[in-house]
Amino acid sequence: MTRPEYETTQAESLAWLASAHVQAESTLHTLDTDEREGFQRRIERLIEHCACGEDRIAHRGASLGDIENTDWSSTDQIYDLENHPHGKGTGARTRLFARAVKKYLREEYIHESRPPADLIHVTCTGYASPSAAQHMVESRGWGAQTRITHAYHMGCYAAIPALRIARGFVLAGDVMPGAAPRVDIVHTELCSLHLDPSTHTPEQLVVQSLFADGFIRYSVSADADGRGFDVLALSETIVPDSADAMTWVVSDWGMQMSLARDVPARIAAPLRTFVHGLFEKAGLDPVADFSESVFAVHPGGPKIIDEVCQLLSLSDDQVTASRTVLFDFGNMSSATLPHIWMRILDDAAVASGTPVLSLAFGPGLTICGSLFRKR
Repeated sequence: MTRPEYETTQAESLAWLASAHVQAESTLHTLDTDEREGFQRRIERLIEHCACGEDRIAHRGASLGDIENTDWSSTDQIYDLENHPHGKGTGARTRLFARAVKKYLREEYIHESRPPADLIHVTCTGYASPSAAQHMVESRGWGAQTRITHAYHMGCYAAIPALRIARGFVLAGDVMPGAAPRVDIVHTELCSLHLDPSTHTPEQLVVQSLFADGFIRYSVSADADGRGFDVLALSETIVPDSADAMTWVVSDWGMQMSLARDVPARIAAPLRTFVHGLFEKAGLDPVADFSESVFAVHPGGPKIIDEVCQLLSLSDDQVTASRTVLFDFGNMSSATLPHIWMRILDDAAVASGTPVLSLAFGPGLTICGSLFRKR
């Protein structure tokens, strides 16, 4: 994994968020000093009441330096709120996304001598064509060896469909001469680009206090030796009558999320059956193997982990990696689950042979799951 260029504590991030909302409101409505101070008190109380606090998230990373700057007149920023109270438009945000991801991929592969047979680029926070993955492959002269597949706009659960695509490529065994027989999956999520500080609803403050940027690369191959996971089963389902519970759409000022308060409850209804089915699909015992498993639960928010624990009667030890990744980095959209996998892989307390069940959720409402065995 690679950490974003800028990182702040959650306390610093929430203070910046409050200042951004105050400046956006002041620009829109030309507040005098008293009105500005009054609005600042109200927004700070609202953030304290509904935002994800320091007890749940310690740090969040971002790829734009705006998060360390409250000079709202700076035209170098996306959030130059004295001029653009919503932040700059989607075009400017897309250009920044393209630059940041091209830089990341160039540096990520700079020491790689052998190209992968396939590269799957996963994101839901920005799009440009040719993509940064295509630019990197072209610049390295790998265009005849590496195929690019774009797995876009699925949201937080995208790592599992990406794995499903990668498994298909591995099973096909179609490797061009000179390429390594592996599929690389690369996640580039720049959630910090998608903030509209002129919208002061509790729902948006929850979102704005939770999401962060994240980058990670990992590989899938037929090689069963060495450190890693064996993929035993993958599954996916859409919860009936839930299409409006979570949305992620391109708007005039970046992308905008809506999130119903009852998302954890809606996910809970089919979850037991879904998890039971994953164990059966993998040929494992849903009772005996379940109790020995470690769970990688995508932390859509702290309440998601709490609800899953309660519903499935999980111990705190079974979801340690999920909680610590949320605490260390925030919700990095699709990049979060792979960070949890790496944390489990590095944890000596999780023995070789341990089943690892992953759960992630996103628009649809979609429930995605995978079952691995650590080796």
